[in-house]
Amino acid sequence: MIASIIFILVLLSAIILFYRNVSIIVHNIKLGRDFDIKDNIGKRWGTMFLVAIGQSKMVKRPIAGILHIMVYVGFIIVNFEMLEILIDGTTGSHRFFSFLPFYNFMVSSFEIFALAVITACLVFLFRRNIVKVKRFHNPEMTNWPKLDGNIILITEILLMSAFLSMNAADQILQTLGNIHYVGTGDFPISSLLIPIFSNLSESTLIFIERFGWWFHIVGVFAFLNYIPYSKHFHVFLAFPNVFYSKFKARTYINNMESVTNEVKIAMGLAEDENQPDEEVATFGAKDVKDLSWKSLM
Repeated sequence: MIASIIFILVLLSAIILFYRNVSIIVHNIKLGRDFDIKDNIGKRWGTMFLVAIGQSKMVKRPIAGILHIMVYVGFIIVNFEMLEILIDGTTGSHRFFSFLPFYNFMVSSFEIFALAVITACLVFLFRRNIVKVKRFHNPEMTNWPKLDGNIILITEILLMSAFLSMNAADQILQTLGNIHYVGTGDFPISSLLIPIFSNLSESTLIFIERFGWWFHIVGVFAFLNYIPYSKHFHVFLAFPNVFYSKFKARTYINNMESVTNEVKIAMGLAEDENQPDEEVATFGAKDVKDLSWKSLM
């Protein structure tokens, strides 16, 4: 009961903090001028699914692209497990969905993706810090961008490792007859860790399982609230950014009505109807509010 109360408080705190952080960003985006984008709705949805979800642009660099997709897809799929964690944390249950006939297959799939995430993140860390791929060491990518990238990669490794350690300890506890740990069968990746934990006492195993569970969920909440300060916020903003992307030619520029009218007047195609007290139109942008909300986003 106490654990459930603590969990609910942590959950509410994470949601409120994330809402506050995102609200600040939304407020800043809305400082821009109005800009209606209502054309090609079907094409916009299709492009968003292809680019933002399908990661189609990643294949331009095959090695980095495949690794990036492994991290992106793996992290999303593994965190489908978050639904079960939220239910367990709120109600005090354990593996709420274990009654499902395909539960073992589902968690086993999560573990395979978790291993893929760990592998890809280790390769990324190696490429960034040991091989030192040139584009990661340009002036604009040093200092905070470099640290930010390493923080994200190490965090993902720790979160996936906690998930696998939790499952390994859980499987041993199932064999000890602890009624709290329902039978789920062996999982393919965490089973490889069982020899490391097999000689530990039941109380130690419970601590490892609970620590892994709490570390994973609190880590995800912390990760969620760190993202708005990180360049990895593009994971969220990619969806609206692609949806509202420009489908016209890259060189296309919207005509300003005021400039068009001036040209027509100069060519004798229109009369000058400007009033003396009429506000003079501005050209370009000298302030953040002169940009559209799309540009700010």
